[in-house]
Amino acid sequence: MYTSHEDIGYDFEDDPKDKKTLKPHPNIDSGWAWMVVLSSFFVHILIMGSQMALGVLNVEWLEEFHQSRGLTAWVSSLSMGITLIVGPFIGLFINTCGCRRTAIIGGLVNSLGWVLSAYAANVHYLFITFGVTAGFGSGMAYLPAVVMVGRYFQKRRALAQGLSTTGTGFGTFLMTVLLKYLCAEYGWRNAMFIQGAVSLNLCVCGALMRPLSPGKDRNDAGERDPQVVLGPSPGSKSSGPPGGAEEKGAGPGNEEEPVGDLPAQAGPEKAEHTQNLCALRVLKTASQLTVRVRRGFRDWYSGYFGTASLFTNRMFVAFIFWALFAYSSFVIPFIHLPEIVNLYNLSEQNDVFPLTSIIAIVHIFAKVILGIVADLPCISVWNVFLMANFTLVLSIFILPLMHTYAGLAVICALIGFSSGYFSLMPVVTEDLVGIEHLANAYGIIICANGISALLGPPFAGWIYDITEKYDFSFYICGLLYMVGILFLLIQPCIQMIEQSRKKYMDGAHV
Repeated sequence: MYTSHEDIGYDFEDDPKDKKTLKPHPNIDSGWAWMVVLSSFFVHILIMGSQMALGVLNVEWLEEFHQSRGLTAWVSSLSMGITLIVGPFIGLFINTCGCRRTAIIGGLVNSLGWVLSAYAANVHYLFITFGVTAGFGSGMAYLPAVVMVGRYFQKRRALAQGLSTTGTGFGTFLMTVLLKYLCAEYGWRNAMFIQGAVSLNLCVCGALMRPLSPGKDRNDAGERDPQVVLGPSPGSKSSGPPGGAEEKGAGPGNEEEPVGDLPAQAGPEKAEHTQNLCALRVLKTASQLTVRVRRGFRDWYSGYFGTASLFTNRMFVAFIFWALFAYSSFVIPFIHLPEIVNLYNLSEQNDVFPLTSIIAIVHIFAKVILGIVADLPCISVWNVFLMANFTLVLSIFILPLMHTYAGLAVICALIGFSSGYFSLMPVVTEDLVGIEHLANAYGIIICANGISALLGPPFAGWIYDITEKYDFSFYICGLLYMVGILFLLIQPCIQMIEQSRKKYMDGAHV
């Protein structure tokens, strides 16, 4: 069921037609691999960090548009949810265009969404510009950042993913401070416009995601543009091909042609040659693009619905059910904590050191620590992952019981540390399905997380509108989260029972 760590770490080309080429690569676990980690780190800062800081803008939108908390929360949840929900479709982009191009296009779309949102006239406008447009661009840049780290690391996968995803914590801290400052100095509209310009750095991060063997297919002799020679090069001073002397002297009228007329005759010939060559290149590019799209779609479709479908892996299906309930318990505090603090009259203390910043800072160290622990030979990644999940559930249940800043700070620190398991999600996914299916599989997982993030904050807002308390939303989300963890625990037990039964039946037949 699991893929051995030693079986991973070969050269999987970013180009889909070479992605199954297996050969050792010198950049695995070293060299450019750390530049990919750096690129992924900044992607997490710019995407996940800014999304976790949307509580600042949520307060501004409530004051500006005077809508209900449940409706206004849809803006933030749409952005977070779509970023993750589009994961399976972004897998198709990766199979077709590669991680680098996908991330660069995503950076441009994300920036466009922020800029257009600065001109919002109502909340419904933000649903389209910020929720859908910026969210889709974020998804296009986020998934390649995770997949590329998985391709470049074999022995230090958990540590590499931990280091790259610490960008979420750094980004949450930095973006919270930045958005607060920009909103106070320039207003929320100009703040979103400036943030759109900052998001263009995603294109730079995408440019760093070069494939393990860049340009191998393009440098291949069989792939070079054919040099079609329609005739001798006009105006050339070279000696020409063999037989050029005969051609020069051929024809009775050649000697009587004036030399000054040669350039005039060569002009149309050269133009025709250039047009033919350009047309040939356009046709070749269109043909290559068609083949690449067809191949990428075939690989994408077979991964989801073919004979080797990911959904035939029952442990992976249980992992999907867990993801459906898990992410909302982490997102809801980030979106609603700024208002919870206002309800508890703790604004002055929170302004000195925001609770969301406490989560973010502890989250940074937790991802590195959990990554180091999970890479130890005597420690199971799966056990570390489950223990962190149990701790996070416990924190969610306790949070509504705390009404002082000190108590909330302790629980937020616990949430920040236990949520460090997010750095282990790509590693666990890769162990379940293998490196070859990581893009498609992780796309499904973050899609399930996206549904959770999409429905969680509005649900908490509606619960508050009905009960005038956030307590019940935390209890309900905690219960659903526990159900997701039970899916992960029950499935291995079922598999052990089936394996024992199979062995017993085989022994009986013998």
